[in-house]
Amino acid sequence: MPVPVTIPRLGWNMEEGIFVEWLKAEGDTVKSGDAVFRLEGEKATEDIESLDAGVLHIPAGGPKPGDKIAVGAVIGYLLHAGEAAPESRRAGGVSPLIAQEAPLRVEQDQGAYAPRSPQEIAITPRARRLAASLGVDAAHVRGTGRNGRVRERDIAPAKPQAPSRKVIAARMVESRQTTAPVTLTSVVDATNLVNIRQQFKTATGAVVPSYTDFLVKFAAVAIQKHPLLASRWSDAGIVLTASIDIGIAVDTDAGLLVPVVRDVPAIGLRQLAERTGQLIDRARRGALSARDTQGGCFTITNLGAFGIDAFTPIINPPECAILGVGRIERRPVMDGDRVVGRELVTLSLTFDHRIVDGAPAARFLQAIAECVKNPAPWVSS
Repeated sequence: MPVPVTIPRLGWNMEEGIFVEWLKAEGDTVKSGDAVFRLEGEKATEDIESLDAGVLHIPAGGPKPGDKIAVGAVIGYLLHAGEAAPESRRAGGVSPLIAQEAPLRVEQDQGAYAPRSPQEIAITPRARRLAASLGVDAAHVRGTGRNGRVRERDIAPAKPQAPSRKVIAARMVESRQTTAPVTLTSVVDATNLVNIRQQFKTATGAVVPSYTDFLVKFAAVAIQKHPLLASRWSDAGIVLTASIDIGIAVDTDAGLLVPVVRDVPAIGLRQLAERTGQLIDRARRGALSARDTQGGCFTITNLGAFGIDAFTPIINPPECAILGVGRIERRPVMDGDRVVGRELVTLSLTFDHRIVDGAPAARFLQAIAECVKNPAPWVSS
C-alpha cells in the first residue's frame, strides 16, 4: 500500500509550511531515516526525514520551492516494488492543498536588468535553498557569479521582512488573546553582579558570560523554587514542566527569534555562555532548527543594550511568564544617611494570571532579585 509523504507540524501552532526543496528525486530509493525534503516552519527550516522505506513518487503538480502547504497535506508517496501510484494523485497532483499566494518580490535598483523566467535563472543550489526559505524571488535578483549566476551572498541582501513579521504579529496577537497578562517591576541592586562579571572579563582565555546568561541561570534557580512560573495552560489544566529549558529573545534581520537553552540547572555558567553564543549565532545566520526554538518553559528578553530601563514584555505562548531586563545604570541611592552610587537594573516580569496569582509571581521575582544582588553562589563556573 502506498505510504503518503505528508507535511509535518514543526511548531506547536503551525498550520502551514513553506516547501523549500526535494532532497530526493522521483524514483529514488528512500530508507527509514533518510531526509526526503526540506520545509520551513514558523521560524526555522528542517530536513524532513522519512519513517518508512520505499521508492519516492512525486505526483505531477507536486510542490515547488516557495509553495505554502497546509500541515497534513500529501505531497508524494513511497511505493513498494511493482506498486502503482494512486490515480487521484497522479491526475490531480497536490495543488489544491498548496496555498497559491505568490512569493513576495523585492524591488531593487537594477538599472536595465530584466527579471528572468524560472527556466532562465542560473542559480547555485545553496542560493536556491536560501531564496526559497526567505521567500525571495530569485528571478528578480542580480547574480554576481560567472555569467550572472545567482550565489548565496546575492540572496541575503534581498530577503523580505514581511513573512517573519506575519508570524511574529500572529503570535503577539495570540498571546494577548489567550493569556491574562500582568506585569510586575522591581528595581534591583546589581552592583555585585557587575563586579563578578568584571572578574570573568579579566580572566584570560575564557568565555565571558553576558548579563543575559546570568539572568538565565538566576531564572532557573527561581523556577526550581517556584515551578508554577514555568508551567503551561492547557485544556486539561495546568501542566508543569519536566525540564527547565529557557528561551532567550534574539534580535535578527528576520525578526525576533527565541532559541532555547536546554536543562539550564545542569550546566555551569561558562558552558551556558557557550551554548547561548552558539544559538545566537545560528539565529542570526538563519540556521536554527525547529527543535532549537521549541519546548521552552520560560523566556528572557534583554533590552538593556538599547538604553531601555523598563518595558512590558509579552508572554511567549504557551509559556506562563517572561522576564524583561533593562539597562544597568549607576545611580545615587541612600545608604542610611549617606548617598552612594550603586548599579541598578529594572526587572519586569509578565505572567499569566490564569495560572499564577500576584503573590507567587512576586515571590518568584524576589528570588531572581536575590540572585542578582548576591550572584556568587550561582555562578561558580
